[in-house]
Amino acid sequence: MPEEVKKEEPKKKGILGKLKAAADDKEEQLAILSTFVRLGILVWSGGILTLAYIKLPPALGIPEQKLDPTFIASVFTGVLATFGVQAAKKAGESNGNGSGISKADMERLIAAAAQTAPAQTIRIEQAPIQIGFASTEKPYQTTV
Repeated sequence: MPEEVKKEEPKKKGILGKLKAAADDKEEQLAILSTFVRLGILVWSGGILTLAYIKLPPALGIPEQKLDPTFIASVFTGVLATFGVQAAKKAGESNGNGSGISKADMERLIAAAAQTAPAQTIRIEQAPIQIGFASTEKPYQTTV
């Protein structure tokens, strides 16, 4: 009698099993997993932002939610930034420092100034500041 050869049917792999099979290196597996997590957060925050700005039909029976979309928008833009997507600026809009100098130009100027003189560059982002000498009088001193 011939022996029966039992063939094992391969088990169906889930998403994580397929991920392990596709990527041998642990770091590569973590990078793929983190991409999926970021995509999940992106879809979630995009959905919440969409629901914050549209009015659903009353036939759905979902009550209108009053929420401040500021936090969700910051999460959305933060996740987009991890994928390398940044918001474009309008033609006349400056980059927040009040001048038409870009961040790259500012960094190049600072690097050039550091090469020419041994000085410290201080960047002050709150104005107005007055620099001067203090009075020699002591206004809070009393004599007895």
